[in-house]
This record gives sequence, C-alpha cells and structure tokens, in this order.
Amino acid sequence: MTSIGGTRLGQCILRIGTLTLGSRHCCYKQSPDIPALMVAPNVHLIPYRQLSVVAGRKKIKPSPIDLQDFSHAIKIAKSSRHLRRFITDTDLTKTVLKCLQPWDQRAAGPIILECNPGPGIFTKTLLDAGARVVALESNTDFIPSLQVLQNNLDGKLKVVHCDFFKLDPLGEGSMQPPAMYSSTLFDLLGISEAQWTADVPFQVFGIFSQRNESKILWKHIYNIYERRSIYRYGRIELNVFISEKQYMKLTSQPGDMRNYQALSALYQAAYDIHLLHMEPWSSFLTPSRFKGPAIPKSVVVPNDHLCLVRMTPKRNLFTDCLTAANGNSFIAMVKQCLGKRRAKLIDRLNSWDPENANQLLEELGFSEDIETGHLYPEQYKCLFEALQCSEEFNNGFIFEETLEDVEQNTVYAM
Repeated sequence: MTSIGGTRLGQCILRIGTLTLGSRHCCYKQSPDIPALMVAPNVHLIPYRQLSVVAGRKKIKPSPIDLQDFSHAIKIAKSSRHLRRFITDTDLTKTVLKCLQPWDQRAAGPIILECNPGPGIFTKTLLDAGARVVALESNTDFIPSLQVLQNNLDGKLKVVHCDFFKLDPLGEGSMQPPAMYSSTLFDLLGISEAQWTADVPFQVFGIFSQRNESKILWKHIYNIYERRSIYRYGRIELNVFISEKQYMKLTSQPGDMRNYQALSALYQAAYDIHLLHMEPWSSFLTPSRFKGPAIPKSVVVPNDHLCLVRMTPKRNLFTDCLTAANGNSFIAMVKQCLGKRRAKLIDRLNSWDPENANQLLEELGFSEDIETGHLYPEQYKCLFEALQCSEEFNNGFIFEETLEDVEQNTVYAM
C-alpha cells in the first residue's frame, strides 16, 4: 500500500478512543408551479424569514387547553381509517413539551415542523410555550381545526397540506398532495440551504408510523449521508416517537449479535441520539377500528412503550474522505460488513483489497481476528476513510457488489 493517507489515518486512530453512544437523557414518567392544493385552503403562508419577525411582534397569552374545543377533531381521529397515534392527553402534552424544552422564553421561540398534528392539541401546547410551528398535516379533515388555531395566533402557526414522511418520493414531475418535494415545501416557507457545520436551523417533531417505521428510518439514512431532501437545508434535528423495539435496535452496541445491525451503526455514526421519554402505547389515541392500542408484537426485545428520541446530525459527520458524494458507498460497506456479524473483518477486507488488507488492519489497530459485529460505528467510519485514502483501493469493489441491494433499499425507503 503506497499511500493510505497518513494524516487522515492518524486522525482516525486518534478518534478511536472512547467509543460510546451519545448520552441518553430521560425525563419519562414512571410507569415548477406549486399546486394550490398543497397548501391548506385560505392559508396565507408567511415566509420563514418573516415568520420570525411577525411572531415576535405580539405576545400571545396562553389559555388553558379545553378538550371540548377539540371534540370534533378528536372524533375525526377516532374514526380514522389509517393506523395513526394521536396525542390527546393533556398530561402527555405537558410531559413531551418539558422534554423538548428548554428554549429562551425571552427570545423568539424555536421553529418546529410538526408532522401530522391531527387534532392539534399538542400544536397548541407548543404555541402556548412560545414555539413557532409549521403544521404538516396529511389528512385534510384535520386542516379546518388547525386553521382555527392559525387564525388566532398572529403568524406563529402555518398550516400546510403535506405528509412529511412522503417528502421527495421517487420520480419527477407534478406531485399530488399530501406528497411533496422538500424543495417545494421549503420554498413555500422561505427556507434556504445551509452549511452543514452551522447550528441546527429547526426541529422536526412527529410520531413514526409503526407499519413503515423501518422504511422511514432507512430513508433518512440515505438522505443524510447523501445530503438529500431535508438535509440539504442543514443539520435538521429529529424529535420523534419510535417503537421501543426499534429504539433498542438503533442504540444496540457492538457485540450484541442479535440487535447490532447496519442501521444501528449508521445511525450512531450520523446522529447524536438521546432518549427523552418513554410512554406506554395506551397513552396515545388509536382509531377505534383497531380495537385497542394495536401494539406491535415483539419476542426478542421489549416493546411496551413509544420512545421519544432526539436525533441531532453530527457536525463532524462529513470529512475530506466521507462526503455526500460517496455516502452511499459508506452505507453499502457497513451493510456488507454487518450482514454477517460473526464474519472476520480481515476476510471482508481481503475481498476488497487483498494485497493491503493486513497492513490496513494493523495500521488501524484492529486485531486480526476481530469480527465485523464488534466494530464501533466510529471505527467503521475510520475504516471507510482509510480505504478512500488508499490509492490501491477501488471504491467500485464495494459499490458494484451491492448496487442492486442499494437500489432496492432506496425504493423500499421511499
């Protein structure tokens, strides 16, 4: 191996020190043209830059939440044909708000994109706490009640007919709501692309659908490593409810051969992950047709709660050797390695670069018999960067071998 990028490799080795998952802070209780239909009817959207100014002109005096005011919207939620979780318990709204705060009450509140707010009970809680909210609702039946909130809040709330989880589907051309291109949405809001190293521009709050939870998670992985979709606009922070089962998998550690998977390593390498709260499934309103909380079955790991998780993209995710241009190759490499977690790393390296595999392993400080399921996410990142800096390594050895698999997962994620 004539060159493996000595400086970069040295930095990688220095980074392989304290390899632990980001802290888990808990506050849980004990137990072309824009189609007109994409925006809620009669909604005047104030651009993002104006939103900050207008919302700061007048302090809105919070009023207690009376569920009678939301009775019609709650009835709609109960009769929904689709499996969705709704926040309608006022104690839960207070708990979730406490987890998302604090923010400076003296300054303009944060901008939060709330995904599928439904009746809008938590929306009002956010607004009363000083946040500025963009409500992205996929079901038009809820939009009238959200408009009522909007009309009384002096620019602090914007309502858009949009499904956040269907942003940027495959294909080109006109788009029917609630599907939407992220560029269309952010043009509507006046949000510009930002440098990756800048501060978090805004937050996203929502509840992942249990039926396509894995698809959504994979979609975000491809988007963040390639800086596509919402990640073109900076380090967008996700504050989302996911199943306890999925949370345990995302945060599993090397050596856990059952749960430590490619998705685990990729998320831990890309995001700082914090557990904010755990809430029983029964606390959420589920449509009546599903006859109960409809808790997904799980045999291997517990799945008694929905977990509110904060995922903040890492400022140092991208480097000279890991970029948006080759991010999909990094995903492919990790998927190959963790597809067989008891396989020897040296065997995988020999299949990619047989002449230099032993030297690479030695320079990275890995033992010859280390298994792929025992590498930390940061070590995978260093391995990829070292391979990219090698003059002998042909990136196509990874990419071509898994191109079909990558394409299938991209479709699957969309």
